Amino acid sequence: MKLRIFQNLLLPLALCVALATPAWAIDPLYQKQMERLSEIMGSLYFLQPLCETKTTDWRVQMNDLITLDQPDEDRRQRLIGAFNGGYAAFSRFHRTCTPSALEALTRLLAEAEQTAREIHARFAE
Repeated sequence: MKLRIFQNLLLPLALCVALATPAWAIDPLYQKQMERLSEIMGSLYFLQPLCETKTTDWRVQMNDLITLDQPDEDRRQRLIGAFNGGYAAFSRFHRTCTPSALEALTRLLAEAEQTAREIHARFAE
């Protein structure tokens, strides 16, 4: 009898707890592309000053991108983490501008441009 009363109370209690928990935010469709773009920008932030005298401040560009996108805190942290990961990936292997660093810089600039265009073409209002 006590078990039945407990079971009858358990289901409504479980339902209340489930409904009371906050809902997970749903990422926008372009989130993966934004994370990749952030990673590229972090890589460029490291590589470009290594190989070119006149450089773009990719950290400022990243900050502007986050400001424009207005992500929630979770997405913001993932974008920043991707940027930092891109920076760290190239800082482990490059100390000077080598032919491979220059090639990576060229390819990353092209990929950044392409990714930014795709995001804008598909998702801009």
